[in-house]
Amino acid sequence: MTYPDYKSHLAGLFEVAANKVAPDVSVTVELIRPKQASHGDYACNLAMQLAKPLKKNPRELAALLIDALPDSPYLEKTEAAGAGFINLFLKASAKRAAVAHILARNIKFGCSDLGAGKKVLLEYVSANPTGPLHVGHGRGAAIGASLANVLEATGYTVSREFYVNDAGRQMDILALSIWLRYLQADGFALPFDFPGNAYQGEYVRDMARHLLQIEGARYRRTVAAPAANDDTEAWLDALIALAKSALGKDYAALHRFVLTWQLDDCRDDLLEFGVTFDTWFSEQSLFDDGRVAAVVERLEQQNFLYEQDGAKWFRSTAFGDEKDRVVQRENGLYTYFASDIAYHVDKFQRGFARMIDLWGADHHGYIPRVKGAITALGLDPDKLEVALVQFAVLYRAGEKISMSTRSGEFVTLRELREEVGNDAARFFYVMRKSDQHLDFDLDLAKSQSNDNPVYYVQYAHARICSVLLQAAADVGAGALLETLAGADTAPLDSEMELALLKKLIDYPDTVAAAAVELSPHLIAFYLKELAAEFHSYYNATRFLVPEVPLRHARLALIVAVKQVLANGLALLGVSAPEKM
Repeated sequence: MTYPDYKSHLAGLFEVAANKVAPDVSVTVELIRPKQASHGDYACNLAMQLAKPLKKNPRELAALLIDALPDSPYLEKTEAAGAGFINLFLKASAKRAAVAHILARNIKFGCSDLGAGKKVLLEYVSANPTGPLHVGHGRGAAIGASLANVLEATGYTVSREFYVNDAGRQMDILALSIWLRYLQADGFALPFDFPGNAYQGEYVRDMARHLLQIEGARYRRTVAAPAANDDTEAWLDALIALAKSALGKDYAALHRFVLTWQLDDCRDDLLEFGVTFDTWFSEQSLFDDGRVAAVVERLEQQNFLYEQDGAKWFRSTAFGDEKDRVVQRENGLYTYFASDIAYHVDKFQRGFARMIDLWGADHHGYIPRVKGAITALGLDPDKLEVALVQFAVLYRAGEKISMSTRSGEFVTLRELREEVGNDAARFFYVMRKSDQHLDFDLDLAKSQSNDNPVYYVQYAHARICSVLLQAAADVGAGALLETLAGADTAPLDSEMELALLKKLIDYPDTVAAAAVELSPHLIAFYLKELAAEFHSYYNATRFLVPEVPLRHARLALIVAVKQVLANGLALLGVSAPEKM
């Protein structure tokens, strides 16, 4: 028996039946997996959908739909249930066909052409290069990288992009922080206290010492304290102006050093985490070639800007924002919003069918103003999709670990990876939907127990490898797999075996749903459920039984489980170990 997409096949049958029962009513056929196995392999609520437009009892309609269903070689039976659900039971032979299909598809099982080659730009992480990546950035990195893998597996052509915020005040604050620490490392006593709202942390001192080591006295200057100011942010701006004035042309070199150092560290950290990008897009480039000025001028020409208090405001309230937004300040400087508009216009100009941004959850209010600007410029706002990523909160021994980037009190992604390992970090980060808060339990992530989900899933893979190693002892691994590829799976008839087969059949649908919903956590959920089904089966089953047909059938089944576990873990950037 061939192995079709059973869900699509059954949906097609119901479309035919609906056309017979209600030819003038438009319907969308939906199939779900019932929570109880006794309710069948799939359930359809089509009768309840049709009840209102046809003014008939759902149970009566369910019977009519069942009678109108075309014959299927895969269906054992159908039955009406409850308030009008139609339960569908697949033949056991249809479920068993999954094994040969999975073994034949191998690493391609779960892949599809859902995306039809459409070009997608996925932008994620995009952390300000003002310090080491911390655990909050790590969640965006893990979710973004996993989502990119899922989209590629479903037929999209994906470009991964990191938007580098290398323009603006935050980089100036970091450059100032490094310069002041450099002066101190050079033995210069500052005529003022190191500003509390500058960047703190040992990484600032490390960069300053390195700067002194390679550049010597190049940036040495004698400085006087600016006029006192109770406004700490205004005081910081005065110090930035002091640095630019004192250093002159050397300030640009200092800024470049700081940016390069941080970006190199960021790239290395992400690469070690298994996260790569096709493009590192510079925000500064949008200013350098006039794209920011051009887009602001376009908005002004189309009467979407107005002046107030010397600043230029975008009429974002006309597009659902809670208030209008400044794009150019009274001092002539453009805002971050202005450069973000130019950046998204550039994305459209590069010809992507879809543009997906992963933003921190605190940027929720930013969505309507960016989409409003896109609309104002005559572009299709529906091409831009935004998935929000909530912060990850670390816990050790039940205690929350507090973090602040400016103060330097944070756990870096590198420190997290060194403590729990890449696999645990990648899996834990995607265990929940991106817009849900994540409590990251460090002790659990390091434990080798069934309570640790990544260990639990990887252990299932390793257990299968151990069984196969024993089974191949006499014939060799290659010969065994060749035999199993053609194994007769008819002996697989126990409740546990059929449940495992049912779960394997769900994998392609799970990958497709993760792509459609931009939700790689669905893969993590699925893997935990598949691992649970397997561990139960393993604990209750002998595999190396004397009866050869039964032995081969069971081994073929767990090879299929092993393949799906490996495929799913690969999408999440997690290894599938053969020994643990």
